[in-house]
Amino acid sequence: MHLNRVDELLIQSPDAVRVPLIGHALCAGFPSPADDFLEGALELPRWLVPNPPATFLWRISGSSMEGAGIYDRDLACVDRSLKAGHGSVVVAAVDGQMSCKRLVIDGNIARLAFCNPELPAFAVEEMGEGVIWGVVRFSIRWHVARGQLS
Repeated sequence: MHLNRVDELLIQSPDAVRVPLIGHALCAGFPSPADDFLEGALELPRWLVPNPPATFLWRISGSSMEGAGIYDRDLACVDRSLKAGHGSVVVAAVDGQMSCKRLVIDGNIARLAFCNPELPAFAVEEMGEGVIWGVVRFSIRWHVARGQLS
């Protein structure tokens, strides 16, 4: 079987929920423009997605979150209903651009950090207008060559 699109992996079970897949990759590095449109959906077991209306899948682009186990081309499952806390991997809208970072809270200062020691954390107030959009609940990574599933 050759896999051409993520939405071809549908399990079609009554215990599954369809989770929308955002069309453009989520930057795991410096912010990049992200168009808010859906590419399709992936069916996941309900126990993985306790709040389907608040949950989205987003393809990761870049390598700055590898220290958190999130790699280029992984799918991040983002839950907008979860409250972010110190150490959470989050999706943040920074000046309208979506990016994946780790939230670091030190006293009254919140920072968005790369999970790469070579890249600096930056204070939220240094970013202009920023908002935490959601919390990464888990990620999906292929462990076989893409398109080579059989």
